[in-house]
Amino acid sequence: MARQTKENTGLSPLEAERLRPCLEAFLASTDSRARIAFDPLEFPHRYENPRDIEVSALLAAALAYGRADLFRPKVDGLLKRMGPSPAAFVRELDVAGARELLDGFVYRFNVGTDVAVLLLGMGRTLRELGSLEALFVRGLEARGSWHGALDAFTSALRDVPMEPLRKALGPERGLHHLLPSPLGAGAAKRLNLFLRWMVRGPDGVDLGIWKRVRPSALLIPLDTHIGRISKHLGLTRRNDLSWRTAEEVTASLRALDAEDPVRFDFALCHYGMSGVCPTKPVPENCARCKLLPACAVGRKTVKARGGTEGRARATR
Repeated sequence: MARQTKENTGLSPLEAERLRPCLEAFLASTDSRARIAFDPLEFPHRYENPRDIEVSALLAAALAYGRADLFRPKVDGLLKRMGPSPAAFVRELDVAGARELLDGFVYRFNVGTDVAVLLLGMGRTLRELGSLEALFVRGLEARGSWHGALDAFTSALRDVPMEPLRKALGPERGLHHLLPSPLGAGAAKRLNLFLRWMVRGPDGVDLGIWKRVRPSALLIPLDTHIGRISKHLGLTRRNDLSWRTAEEVTASLRALDAEDPVRFDFALCHYGMSGVCPTKPVPENCARCKLLPACAVGRKTVKARGGTEGRARATR
């Protein structure tokens, strides 16, 4: 009989109480507003109208992969050409307009046809339902789960006539990467990032323009930085970047804050992005880190460095 591995369903109450002071101190010490300039979140922060915010946010989140210095100019260029109101632009967008905007567009896995599907899907949604929020809520009510709601959301956005687009811009290339449908077992990091922006706040970081979805329902936008740091802190035992791992990390964070489990995401992610907490631990950084009391890797790194220095002094 095969041995079954016990799943970690989140931190115990005792573990949560031990971790909470470290995470709260870490969050309080983070200058989150200063980090927005290094985050795709900077784009929706440019707008005040809720519809412009959600349209620019989904475009930015969808293309926010790879190096920031490469995707940010792509997003910035598209938004500038879309004019002062991205929502008004996509409402009026047709195939001819998509060709004018996106002919020759390439960013890594994606070409103009992929982005045209996203923009046309958003435009149809605004015309028919009034907001992207209404589309997501419709899927959430119909499917009854976060995964199901996101699957319905991307499926609806992709429901545009493809042949006219292919004729105008050529075949799609990375549409599934941009708008995965069916959603699959991956963590859907960029989609959950978009949802965090829309649902949490407003708090100076996240925009909080959606009022029909509760922050307690959010799933952590799991990437390599969050995955690594979460394992260091005991938020998960899993090694992959799957939906199940995102659920496990979120369950642990929910033990810390049931109403707003992903409020630590921005600070933790940027801690990894900044290079202060790299894949290979830096002893000096670990020694100064406010997460050190809760970080198994950090404590081990600092202890090993202390032992090495002690042995070196003893031989001198």
